[in-house]
Amino acid sequence: MQFSGTYTALITPFRDGQVDVTAFQSLIERQIAGGVDGIIPVGTTGESATLDTYEHIEVIRLAVEFAAGRCQVVAGAGSNSTAEAIELTEAAERAGATGLLQVCPYYNKPSQEGLFQHFQAIAGTTQLPVMLYSVPGRSGVELAPETVARLAEISNITAIKEAGGSVDRVNQLMQAVPEGFGILCGDDPLTLPFIACGATGLVSVASNLIPDVMARLVRACLNGSFDEALVIQKQYYPLMRGLMGLDVNPVPIKCAVAMAGHCRPEFRLPLVPLAAANSGKLADLLESYNLLP
Repeated sequence: MQFSGTYTALITPFRDGQVDVTAFQSLIERQIAGGVDGIIPVGTTGESATLDTYEHIEVIRLAVEFAAGRCQVVAGAGSNSTAEAIELTEAAERAGATGLLQVCPYYNKPSQEGLFQHFQAIAGTTQLPVMLYSVPGRSGVELAPETVARLAEISNITAIKEAGGSVDRVNQLMQAVPEGFGILCGDDPLTLPFIACGATGLVSVASNLIPDVMARLVRACLNGSFDEALVIQKQYYPLMRGLMGLDVNPVPIKCAVAMAGHCRPEFRLPLVPLAAANSGKLADLLESYNLLP
């Protein structure tokens, strides 16, 4: 499967400490109505770090059930333990996911050879296509282009989500990987320049709130309609930037979706809602885009 288009890194809504299944279903319906190509449950934005294993697998199962074949479901199944990542991978496949997002192991900071062997071991346990996920700001390590090239030789490792914040990384990856290997932008404000340099799509946080806008932006870029894309980029850049800058992801986006009336602003420690000052700034920002009920 070629990973191309717009993928929403879904928030996981909570109510009274439990996954809010009703809000989660409604969120997925909004994504599909907005025209996204896929959803990604239990990634960073989905607060996977504070879900237990049962909840993690159940959220994937629910995403598959609610999507009902209308879009791809790329399950977050990564871990800094290869054995745990394999367990989650096998569970995601059983649940009916159509693909996997596999993050670089965090905290233990493996070498490039360790990264290669980690992803190779995971890919060998599944028939699903794998999207690698390089996010050095969270994991402490970056997948070198040379390592990505080695991994791209494995038949079911077919893409990378690049979230290092560097457009030049796209250029480096384009030189390293074979034709047809997907490169997905992992930062909403960089969508246009990433795709202009050869990326095949976007894994979006903002699309939790504005799926139609982000899907339209990506489609314009992929169609080569960069004049149209630039208009969208310029109009929505302050919102995309605000959803990144007011606190650590996913705090601003979940608070924004809550302000728009689609879930509760509930987190699990150590994450907490926005401080009052930043909450006010976010409300003003949403009001300027007519996104408040």
